Amino acid sequence: MKKTTLINAELSYLVATLGHTDEITICDAGLPIPQHVKRIDLALTHGVPSFLDTVTVMLSESQIEGVLMAAEFAEVSPTHHQALLAILDQECLTTGKSIQIGYLSHQEFKQRTAQSRAVVRTGEYTPYANIIFQTGVVF
Repeated sequence: MKKTTLINAELSYLVATLGHTDEITICDAGLPIPQHVKRIDLALTHGVPSFLDTVTVMLSESQIEGVLMAAEFAEVSPTHHQALLAILDQECLTTGKSIQIGYLSHQEFKQRTAQSRAVVRTGEYTPYANIIFQTGVVF
C-alpha cells in the first residue's frame, strides 16, 4: 500500500507520468471539460472534496513551477483566492522553489484547459475555483 498522502490510483498514475511543463487542471464542479482531455472526477457532493484540499494533496505529490488562474477568481471569490495563494506560498517555503503565478480571463482559462493532460474535477461550488498546474522538476 502507498505510504504517501495521495492514495487515489488515477491521480497517482497521472503524477507519476507527468513530465516537465505538462499541465493539469484542478477545477470546481462546474468547469466545462474538453471531450478529448482525460477527466478524473472526484466530485461526490457539494463541497466534497474541496478545491483547496485537492490542491494541497496534489502539491504534496508533484513539483509545480507555475500556475494559471482566471482573473475573475480574485474578484469574485477573494477568500478562496487568498487561501490558495497562502497554500502556494507555503509550498514555495517547503520546497525552496518558486511558483510563477499567472492570470487569464475565464474564457481564456477554459480554452487553455484543452492543453491539460487531465482535468481533476472536485465538488467545489465556489465560483472560479480553478487552477492549471504547470509541472516542474524535483532536481
